[in-house]
Amino acid sequence: MNKQSICFLLSFSLLTGCIEVENETNYSDAPRKAIHTEDAPGSVGIYSQAIQKGNTLYLSGQIGLIPGSRDFAGEDVQSQTRQALTNIQKVLEAAEFELSDVVEATIFISEMDDYQAFNEAYKPFFPKSPPARAVVEVARLPLDAKVEIKVSAVR
Repeated sequence: MNKQSICFLLSFSLLTGCIEVENETNYSDAPRKAIHTEDAPGSVGIYSQAIQKGNTLYLSGQIGLIPGSRDFAGEDVQSQTRQALTNIQKVLEAAEFELSDVVEATIFISEMDDYQAFNEAYKPFFPKSPPARAVVEVARLPLDAKVEIKVSAVR
């Protein structure tokens, strides 16, 4: 390999490295934007429905409340799961994201005995390539909900 080829490859490698560092810097410089929609329940505490940073959306946990009320969609885990996921879908849409953009989900469930019923309600929302997920049994959830679902999405 001649000197000119080596210089070209070295210059190209350095330039590529600078571009990668610049992209990382751009993400940290991206504005932090709170997302809110009336189509999903308001906060039960002091938090945003979602925060967007760059091309990533971080959603707060959603429970199965009917928007505009403090009433659950039903008393069972399936009704609450469907409503929580519908609420999540509305928050995603408010930020111009879709359910297919969801890459990670954390599920808090009040009784692990409801795991199978939860899965039956969850599956139709993610028919292809469901997101990575963790399911954790907890002693209690806000307003004594049966399930709370928190997701992150990337587009």
